[in-house]
Amino acid sequence: MKPTLFVLAAGMGSRYGGLKQLDGLGPNGETIMDYSIYDAVRAGFGKVVFVIRHSFEQDFREKVVNKYEKVIPVEVVFQEIDYVPEGATYNKERVKPWGTNHAVLMGKDVIKEPFAVINADDFYGKESYEVLAKFLMDKENKTNEYCMVGYHVGNTLSESGSVSRGVCEVDENNLLTTVVERTAIEKINGDIQFVDENNQVVKLEENTPVSMNMWGFTPDYFEHSEEFFKKFLQENGENLKSEFYIPTLVNDLIVKGQSTCEVLDTTAKWFGVTYAEDRPQFILKINELIRKGVYPNKLWK
Repeated sequence: MKPTLFVLAAGMGSRYGGLKQLDGLGPNGETIMDYSIYDAVRAGFGKVVFVIRHSFEQDFREKVVNKYEKVIPVEVVFQEIDYVPEGATYNKERVKPWGTNHAVLMGKDVIKEPFAVINADDFYGKESYEVLAKFLMDKENKTNEYCMVGYHVGNTLSESGSVSRGVCEVDENNLLTTVVERTAIEKINGDIQFVDENNQVVKLEENTPVSMNMWGFTPDYFEHSEEFFKKFLQENGENLKSEFYIPTLVNDLIVKGQSTCEVLDTTAKWFGVTYAEDRPQFILKINELIRKGVYPNKLWK
């Protein structure tokens, strides 16, 4: 069975302004997602599921879904703030949905096979889809054996400002032991650093593995997500800014010994458009990859 690619596209790209998922960056107006799906199809993925918001469904179907339907089967699911377990309560003043793992939970009714999770607005590189597809193809009928593509933090920074990354620790078998979401990671005077919860500056080595939200799961992950989300809302439902991140749950499952998560090493360079100022750099990099023959000039004939 071919794995499914689950694309998190519900975020409106607040720092960048507007629907950056629909921004044409390639020579023929290709979006970052176009390159992701092209890479996924040639790596062996068999279906794409997008999670979006109802508010831009029409725009998304016209500009995105129509493009892929002749290439690979496509489904769309929705993430909204009020999609919570029956009986759950939360602060009604909240305006944002509940984060990346809430978005993943929205796929439970349409994904029955091993699946990968990616962000719509990140460029991950051809090699990353290849290692991910290979891992997932071996996981049919297995449970609690997950993976994450681990990028070297030095390959994931933006020249235009700070970034958020899941900073990872791994054991001698390349299994994840902890992953902690860190915000405001940036290079200052040659050092990659962030400020931790105790207001201490923490420096990171260039090759420290970080999560770029590129994960591989088996379908049992949805059950864990549902169970954990109920507890999460009981504890955090009144907090207007609380977010249910993928690393939060993965960490919990690892610490309890319920699941393992293999870190698949990649030296691929991530690039994306975190800030509007990143856009020209992205265009230069994609044109260089086209020149080298990694991608055709026109992706979708």
